[in-house]
Amino acid sequence: MDLRHFVRELCLNPRHTRWIAPLLLLGDSFLCALVIWKIPYTEIDWTTYMQQIALFLSGERDYTLIKGSTGPLVYPAAHVYSYTALYYLTDEGRDILLGQILFAVLYLLTLVVVMTCYRHSGAPPYLFPLLVLSKRLHSVFVLRLFNDGLAAFAMWVAILLFQNRKWSAAVAVWSLGVGIKMTLLLLAPAVAVVTVLSISILPSLRLGILAVFIQVLLAIPFLQGNPTGYAARAFELTRQFMFKWTVNWRFVGEELFLSKLFSVALLALHVSLLGLFVVTGWLRPSGSNPLVFLRNVLQGRQRTVVLSKFFIMTVMLTSLAIGLLCARSLHYQFFAYLSWATPFLLWRAGFHPIFIYAVWAVQEWAWNVFPSTNSSSAVVVLSLAVQVLGVLLNSRNALGDSHPKRSGKEHIQ
Repeated sequence: MDLRHFVRELCLNPRHTRWIAPLLLLGDSFLCALVIWKIPYTEIDWTTYMQQIALFLSGERDYTLIKGSTGPLVYPAAHVYSYTALYYLTDEGRDILLGQILFAVLYLLTLVVVMTCYRHSGAPPYLFPLLVLSKRLHSVFVLRLFNDGLAAFAMWVAILLFQNRKWSAAVAVWSLGVGIKMTLLLLAPAVAVVTVLSISILPSLRLGILAVFIQVLLAIPFLQGNPTGYAARAFELTRQFMFKWTVNWRFVGEELFLSKLFSVALLALHVSLLGLFVVTGWLRPSGSNPLVFLRNVLQGRQRTVVLSKFFIMTVMLTSLAIGLLCARSLHYQFFAYLSWATPFLLWRAGFHPIFIYAVWAVQEWAWNVFPSTNSSSAVVVLSLAVQVLGVLLNSRNALGDSHPKRSGKEHIQ
């Protein structure tokens, strides 16, 4: 075997991920320890989280009255329960070193799940180094102790469960992730498409009810006192964003960024892109065009299909990327969701490995510029656009699910 053939085999054959992934995981474990040891802790939201939890533990159940030094509580109930556990484990938040160690463990657990999802999808080995090299991702998880690490863990566990067709467990974990941070709602269109294709409309509706029930169950302590206040704070969809903290759309200028027109335009773009993906790729495994598929669903004559694991992951991550591309304001912690999605989406877009590494590198650079600049924010948006449009333009290959297996079962509702 000549050297060129050996390198090609090493980089492209998915079988080699069996030993490449553990080696990278081991190296990243040492990197996490080095980050904690060498880089000083910088306070951002941890103290505020702990102040809010102290109020919760003192008996306060009105969400509008739970506040900290940097602002009010604006995350759903699962966030409160998660940080209550951390409150006790870290001596009321004073043992920051232990908190960083716990989040390093969370980071490594999430990485294991991500690598498993990649392996299930047949991803080539050359993508795996990109999963462990991000400076910003280590910062979000290990140094800053953001709740996005917990939500990202829930997201990837849910994707893995979806890949293995554990529908109820997948939806339950996804809903718990939404209960930590509502960013995971960006996956809702993908969850709907994957479940309807796989198990038909009525079982999918039951799963939707399960997701809502979990949210209600988590929120019960807060719904009894001020339900409107809880809903308004935990799932605030009309929040005004501060221009100075935005990572993505800074280059459009503050006046346009804050305008209603810009907000509506991004929402229209979001809906349009989701529609394009539904029409051009997401429904392809059904074997029918969208109109026929909708008619079959409404008439209860939809045939379910067995979706491939790479198709499920592609749909989930494109739904996420579309939402991030069309979000009016992204903050640095949002990289917890994007970083591990990028190599996979660029691969599904059919790009050359050199181009994949180049896009990954410029995206990583842009997310590490603080504060963001016109140039860095433009790169953030452009790199997301490359991922979304790349998959869309290559949808026949990226979302082809070349030989979907029909269950042989026609669901009569």
